[in-house]
Amino acid sequence: MSTVANIVNGEIQKNGVAASETKNNPTTKSNDLDKQAFLNLLVTQMKYQDPMEPTDNTEYVSQLATFSSLEQMTNLVASSDLTRASQLVGQYVTIKETNESTMEEKIIGGKVDYVTVENGKGFLNIGDGKYSIDKLDSVVDEKYLNAYNLANEFNASMSALPTLANLTTSYKDIIDNLAQVLSDMNSYEKGFLTPATIADFGKYRDRMEELLHVEGYYNSKPSDDEEDESAGQEV
Repeated sequence: MSTVANIVNGEIQKNGVAASETKNNPTTKSNDLDKQAFLNLLVTQMKYQDPMEPTDNTEYVSQLATFSSLEQMTNLVASSDLTRASQLVGQYVTIKETNESTMEEKIIGGKVDYVTVENGKGFLNIGDGKYSIDKLDSVVDEKYLNAYNLANEFNASMSALPTLANLTTSYKDIIDNLAQVLSDMNSYEKGFLTPATIADFGKYRDRMEELLHVEGYYNSKPSDDEEDESAGQEV
């Protein structure tokens, strides 16, 4: 097939001028090509074909059939994604997010409240977040997800603590809270914490005890009996 017009940067040219600049010849980006745009290109191709070597009509039909087949496959994939996303409503899932700057991966877990559709793509709505179905990492049960999130929160709190050498009594409430969380965990939930994390927390708890004794915290704090006696005197 031979045509009079050339294609430059994805646009049909006529005498060096883009077809998009010619009346009734709208331009469409190649990555946004749909059926209507494809038909427009076919019409333009026929308009500027070499009259000495006209294109066979069967070739146009073949091109259209090929595009239609591709479009049907694309629609089938989109429909499959939407079906898969819809089946996840009410399920507990984990989503894998990647920081584009650092390429660091982060796992987000929660229950899929509902599914939305944008440009044929399904999105999972979890809490206040909206995530593409492509970022789905796994489907889990509620028990697993709760234990996973609890362990993540514990690890995050541990990471926020200073080094043992820089630990002060101002972190007492955080240490006490972590101790309570660890105490309330069952064996299954503790299994999501590494032995090293549990051992490190033990060191922080022991160090806090030392600091409190050094500062005379327990000696200065009235006992329960003293508090009751003081309350009785006030009455």
